[in-house]
Formats: sequence, structure tokens, C-alpha cells
Amino acid sequence: MEKQTPQKTALGMVETVGLIASVEAADAMTKVANVSITCQEEIGGGYVTIMVRGEIGAVQASVDAGVAAAKKAGQLIAGHVIARPHRFTEAIIPNGDRKVVRALAD
Repeated sequence: MEKQTPQKTALGMVETVGLIASVEAADAMTKVANVSITCQEEIGGGYVTIMVRGEIGAVQASVDAGVAAAKKAGQLIAGHVIARPHRFTEAIIPNGDRKVVRALAD
């Protein structure tokens, strides 16, 4: 039986301070629901955001699990879900070609 590809409508984000908290969040996010990690974005100062895509229910469950894991492992900044990002919003979101996106050095 072929595995179905989830509809990539929703965007979920969990932002942490520290790599360990972000890895724990990403692990929990992918274990709890059928989502795909789009990228890990590091903006400096220890801030790391994990972004996932999938169906809205799966993304919401994923972000909830990521938030809980990040709280246990380190410092959670925020968790957020956008159900159907606008096409202009899509243009500024990393598209998954690069798994780790780092800010330029100061």
C-alpha cells in the first residue's frame, strides 16, 4: 500500500532558545503526527525555530507536542500555527530546499 503524502496546507512553528530544546521539539513534533519538517531556522542569540507542514489537525497536534517538549528540555519562546498561509507569506517562508537556515553573522 502506498503511503499518502499529507496535504501541505498548514504551517506550524515552535521557537526555542537553545539547540537541545529545538531538537527535542522537532522529535516530538514528528512522532506525534504526520507532518514534514520544512526547516530549522537559527537567527542568532540561541534562537531556533522549527517549521513543519501538513494538514491543519496534524500540524496543531505537532506544535502542541513540540511546545510541551521544548518546555521540558529548555526555554520555549512560542508555538504558532497558520492554517493556510497567504501566497505572499509563503514567499518568505523557507521552502525546504535547505533544512538548516542560519542568519548571517553580525
